[in-house]
Amino acid sequence: MRRVAILRNQVLPISETFIRDQANALREWHPILVGYQDMKGGLPTGRLQREIVRDTRSRLVKGLQLLCAVPNRALVSRLEELRVDLVHAHFGIDATDAWPSVRALGLPMLVTLHGYDINIRREWWEAGHGGAHRRLYPRRLLQMSRDPAVRFVAVSHALARRAVEVGIPEDRISVAHIGIDTERFTPGGRPLEQRRPRILFVGRMVEKKAPLLLVQAFHELRRELPDAELVMIGEGPLLGEAKQLAASLDVPVTFTGALGSDQVLAHLHEARVFCLPSLTAANGDAEGFGLVILEAQACGVPVVTSAMGGAQEGLLDGQTGRACREGAVADFVAGLRHFLSDDAAARRASAAAVAFARRSFDIRGGSQQLERIYDTFSMATVHS
Repeated sequence: MRRVAILRNQVLPISETFIRDQANALREWHPILVGYQDMKGGLPTGRLQREIVRDTRSRLVKGLQLLCAVPNRALVSRLEELRVDLVHAHFGIDATDAWPSVRALGLPMLVTLHGYDINIRREWWEAGHGGAHRRLYPRRLLQMSRDPAVRFVAVSHALARRAVEVGIPEDRISVAHIGIDTERFTPGGRPLEQRRPRILFVGRMVEKKAPLLLVQAFHELRRELPDAELVMIGEGPLLGEAKQLAASLDVPVTFTGALGSDQVLAHLHEARVFCLPSLTAANGDAEGFGLVILEAQACGVPVVTSAMGGAQEGLLDGQTGRACREGAVADFVAGLRHFLSDDAAARRASAAAVAFARRSFDIRGGSQQLERIYDTFSMATVHS
C-alpha cells in the first residue's frame, strides 16, 4: 500500500477534526500524520500513525533557514525513513515551510488550501503582521506553485478562484470538498418543529465569523419573536466584545466558550436553525467553506449563512437553508425568522438538508476523490 505523509506543523489542533477524519477515511493509501509539535491537549487521532519530527534548531537558525528555503535535515531524514510516496500538506503556510525539504527528496507534494492561507492579502503578510518570518510567504507560495512536483487542492470552488486571482496557475488546482462523517452527524432529539426557537452558532470569535453581526440580528429578530434563543459556541478575541454587545442590547445570548465535538453534536440536536455569518475581514481573510454548516444539515438543522464557498456550494438556497449577503443584517433576520416561525418550512428543510448532506458531502466519497487525485498526481510526477 502506498504511503502518504499528511503534514501539519502542529499535530493536531483540537478544531482540525477534518484533517483526522479525512485521513481515517482513506482506503487505498496509508496515512501518516507528520508534524513538528505534538500538541498538548490537542485532537485525539486514534489509530492514525503519528510521527513527530523533533526540531532541535534554535529559533534564530530556524528562522534564517526558513527565510533562505534551506531543507530541514530532520524532516528530510524522517520522510526518507518513512518511505512515503507523496506528501500532503494542509495549509499553504505549512507547505511553504516544508517545500525545501520535500523538494530535496524529489517527492511530489499536494497542498490543501483552506482559507486564510490564500485569502489574506499579500500586503498584510509582507508588512510582517503574520510575523517577520512570514513576510516572504506570498512570494514563496507563488514560487512553490511553479514547481512541477507541487499541486493544490482547494476546499471550494470559491477558494480555487481566489487562488487563481493571486497567481497560482489554474491547471495546478483541483477542487475537492472534504466532507463530513454522515454516519456520526445524524438527526437526533426532537423533531425540528417541536424544538425551542433556538439559533446555534459554532465558530471562532473572530472578524471573519461576524459574531457581532449575529448578536445584532438576534436583537432585531427578538422584536418579532421574543421567545427566540441564541447559543454561541466558541472562543476568540471578539468574545468579550460580543458579550458586551449582547448586554448593551439586553438580549439573552448564551456563550458557552469552546466545546468538544461531542458537545457540539448535542447542541445541534437541540437547535432549530444554525447560523454562520461571515464577512471578509480587513486583511482579506474570509471563510473557505465552513464544514460545520454541513454537520448541521446532516443533523437535519437548516442553515442561514453568508460563508464564502459554503453559501454558494454547501447548501441549497431556499431548500436546505438560506444564503445571505455579507453584512446584511436584514437577510439574516429574514432567514432566521423563516425557519423559526414556519413549522412546515422547517420540516421540509430538515428532510432536504439530511438528504443533501448525505448525497453530496459524505467524507468517504470525498476521500475517494482525494485518493484519485493522489493516484493521478503521483503517477504523473513519476513519469514526468
